[in-house]
Amino acid sequence: QVQLVESGGGLVQAGGSLRLSCAASGNIFSINGMGWYRQGPGKQRELVAAISRIGSTNYADSVKGRFTISRDNAKNTVYLQMNSLKPEDTAVYYCNSWVVTNQRQYDYWGQGTQVTVSP
Repeated sequence: QVQLVESGGGLVQAGGSLRLSCAASGNIFSINGMGWYRQGPGKQRELVAAISRIGSTNYADSVKGRFTISRDNAKNTVYLQMNSLKPEDTAVYYCNSWVVTNQRQYDYWGQGTQVTVSP
């Protein structure tokens, strides 16, 4: 079994910054893609940013230039640095990882962490 534990959410004023972390633990051989998704009030879950095992990244247009995704493969951890936050960034942020274990790849999700940006 694999667990993803997120941390770093909270309340911040517009223009501020937050850094989210997501650590994977358990029966892990390796982790391929990792990413962050978010779901705002009354909205569908959407991809925010993703990073491959070798560090290739992609971002939603709405966060380009403000958010940075990174990962530490030795710690099985993915980060999301969020700068210049806007009220529309308010959402529950979920970590996602494609974990290789027992020679198969599985998709795991974290429990979510709330990010609230006040005007």
